[in-house]
Amino acid sequence: MIKKFIRRILGTKQKTGDHTQPVTLTAKEHRIDPKLVSANAIRVTSTLQEAGFKAFLVGGAVRDLLLGVKPKDFDIATNATPEQVKKLFRRAFIIGKRFQIVHVMFGQDLLEVTTFRGSSSEGAPKDEHGRVLRDNTFGEQHEDALRRDFTINAMYYDPATQTVLDYHGGIADIRNKTLRIIGVPEARFREDPVRLLRVVRFAAKLNFAIAPETRAPIAIMAPLINNVPTARVFDEMLKLLMSGYALACLQQLRKEGLHHGLLPLLDVVLEQPLGEKFVRLALASTDERVKQGKPVSPGFLFASLLWHQVLEKWNAYQAAGEYPIPALHLAADDVLNTQTDKLALQRKIASDMRDIWAMQPRFDRRVGKTPYKLLEHLRLRAGYDFLLLRCASGEIDSEIGEWWTAFIAADGPGREELLAKKPATANEAPAKKRPRRRSRARKPAAGTAGTSE
Repeated sequence: MIKKFIRRILGTKQKTGDHTQPVTLTAKEHRIDPKLVSANAIRVTSTLQEAGFKAFLVGGAVRDLLLGVKPKDFDIATNATPEQVKKLFRRAFIIGKRFQIVHVMFGQDLLEVTTFRGSSSEGAPKDEHGRVLRDNTFGEQHEDALRRDFTINAMYYDPATQTVLDYHGGIADIRNKTLRIIGVPEARFREDPVRLLRVVRFAAKLNFAIAPETRAPIAIMAPLINNVPTARVFDEMLKLLMSGYALACLQQLRKEGLHHGLLPLLDVVLEQPLGEKFVRLALASTDERVKQGKPVSPGFLFASLLWHQVLEKWNAYQAAGEYPIPALHLAADDVLNTQTDKLALQRKIASDMRDIWAMQPRFDRRVGKTPYKLLEHLRLRAGYDFLLLRCASGEIDSEIGEWWTAFIAADGPGREELLAKKPATANEAPAKKRPRRRSRARKPAAGTAGTSE
């Protein structure tokens, strides 16, 4: 009895290494709070079970429940095929090429339902590096557990019986705060190199130690990330940076030697006092917003991470004789073009980044109607927050940020008073006008030169 109880609590396996039979943990043993489980997730599992199928919460949701944290997303695993799942729900959509899954929608709530995956087939299409390109092989639950990446993500929870099925000692690793990959690490990383980034994200977010055998091949196999489609790398980087532990994740990336190439020159920026302080402030601010449940803009985040590369090029273009505003746009083009080769930055995100960067020289011009025009900008808040980061890092005088804080908060007379008290400085004087070509007889419109409008 005692041995059986200890085996259930620690999730230990038989010496034979047989992972076809799980250790079953009861509600008293795993202590998951049912109140943390989404009502819609229970609705999906119960609907599948009533139709005669097996259905469990799986992956990160179970891991978080075991840690006493309310999961943000609930994934369901079942022995029903995607087509069978789709028939049971009014708003269900089959997606995916590499492996088909079903998205079940309840209002704005999206739940991901996957069919138990079978043992990896030797016939599955792979590239020359061993990365699996497409694999829609279905199988038994124990095979599905073997296909999952880490032991802590390979447990199944049945809300109906409130039992947890543990095939690979995940409960023991959770209690020991250890991150361990299932199977041979080299082979699993080669199958899907994105796991190299996932191991970093989970280690930093959960404050878990990476098991020695899991960590050993990471630095050596890091170049395999270059073989992953840029869209997948970008999605994983976004999860990493918006996890609420972005700073810890970047530190872990550097520790494991995975930062090179993901954000070009980021490692160099973090070694420069001014750049390091700016990036740390930006990431700390992002982490705080995530923990407070506030929205985070990917555009603002990437604009912050890449700002000092833009700044370096901006200064270089100006030193070469280019006007400030065109120089800034050229610098932004250079940086974003470099990123396109490494990360699939969505057009909306890249546009937000450009807007934030382009607003910065306009904050210097605190005369005439320019400040009022800037107040009407759709990205004012993002640009203003970015300005405050520049002030806090010591890049520019904090007085600029203080002036704009007062100007935004003031009423009409208060704003006029601020403008009257602030005479134009050399930086705020209108930019030199370019020589005009007299290609037309009519007089050129006034007031259009030297602005970023």
